[in-house]
Amino acid sequence: MKITIENIGVFKYAEYELADLTIICGKNNTGKTYATYALYGFIDFFRRGYNIKVSNAYISTLFEKGTLSLPLDTSQSTIDKYVNGACKAFQKLLPKIFSAQEKYFEESHFCIKVSSDEISIPDKFEYGFRTNKKDFLQIQKAEDKNELFITLLLRDDEIDENSSVRVAVERIIGDVIKKVLFDSVFKECFIASAERTGAVIFKDELNFQKNNILREVAIADEIHIEDIVDKIYTTNYALPVRRNIDFIRNLESISKEEGLLYKSHPEIIEIFNSIVGGEYKVSKDGVYYLPSGSKSAKLTIGESASSVRSLLDIYFYLKYVAKPGHMLMIDEPELNLHPESQRNLARLIALLVNYGVRVYITTHSDYIIKEFNTLLMLNHRKENSRIKNLMIEKGYAEEGLLSPMKIKMFISEKANILLPGNKRKSRVQSLVPANITSEFGIEAISFDNTIEEMNNIQESIMFC
Repeated sequence: MKITIENIGVFKYAEYELADLTIICGKNNTGKTYATYALYGFIDFFRRGYNIKVSNAYISTLFEKGTLSLPLDTSQSTIDKYVNGACKAFQKLLPKIFSAQEKYFEESHFCIKVSSDEISIPDKFEYGFRTNKKDFLQIQKAEDKNELFITLLLRDDEIDENSSVRVAVERIIGDVIKKVLFDSVFKECFIASAERTGAVIFKDELNFQKNNILREVAIADEIHIEDIVDKIYTTNYALPVRRNIDFIRNLESISKEEGLLYKSHPEIIEIFNSIVGGEYKVSKDGVYYLPSGSKSAKLTIGESASSVRSLLDIYFYLKYVAKPGHMLMIDEPELNLHPESQRNLARLIALLVNYGVRVYITTHSDYIIKEFNTLLMLNHRKENSRIKNLMIEKGYAEEGLLSPMKIKMFISEKANILLPGNKRKSRVQSLVPANITSEFGIEAISFDNTIEEMNNIQESIMFC
């Protein structure tokens, strides 16, 4: 999957691809958050707000005959049509995704290219839909068929083609097509924004906005899904911040059942607790932090350290929500963390990747990148007896090592790019892929140059 962004934030033109572990680095104000929020916004919109349009002829056949066989077209042209349609619709939402003025996105373009080879259709499934405690639609896929078999379960006297029933049926079928074709590509995605430490502060205001939307929907004479989508994406905060607030607001209900990832790998929370220096607890009164080594201390999140606040939503996501196949996006995972904790968090991220969670991070942390490099280099030489002993001595497990095949890193910086429609390259803000090898790890020139300059200055001081 390749993402292209044009005229979004500071980016004139940039292309990047996702891997099991995707890393975006760069100096301050070079667009890392723009690239991240745009991608998250598209995935969120595609899963929650975008609907694949179904041909009127198919819908008419279903209402006339009561059944319909609808082929699942996985050709590249059809995949392009669906994804391009979503991209065009999403571009109109960019001001709302970033909670910014429309004039800043008048020339913006966002495009995702999905190969038909990435599409993985389930062997078989069956969905049933009901309203007013009555089944009205059934959609099935047989194991040996590449089509949907759809049955309308309403009597003729219950069907009014001009009513909302036809609209609802059309939308449901479109959503099922979307789910079947693209669930393997645009997976459930959770984001921890760089503003996550302040999410609790915004919670009550966002509750008020949500209640207003629900009130408007409840009293409306006629509901248009496009209007609802527009309201959902209109807030005073960028969408990822809003999603963080929604998540924190619902922690009590979220934490009622442990997630699949945690059930399979409970050690991830043990590692997480060692990083945060304690554990979190939820009650009806709110969320509390219990520091390790203290039997009586019980701190509110407001009373806790900034590192405790910055890791809160990631903890609850990993323990109660995360599944293999999900995508976790973290904007600046190093936020408020000591270098030792940054290293340990990098090792936890590598473990998540190897457990099947796709991870996307933006970072300024040389400690995190160097720890990834250690994991890459150890993996390359793990059969060496000295390396095995070193891993035991330093506490590295083989399941936490990294392969360069699983990583892509991009540096946000000025680069010579051939812009669409131009014959000569222009020097513009873009995303430049970093060199990654198993022998030496990730080549992070931006960090290396800064560290080298500091070392040179200190050497000059010492020998003056």
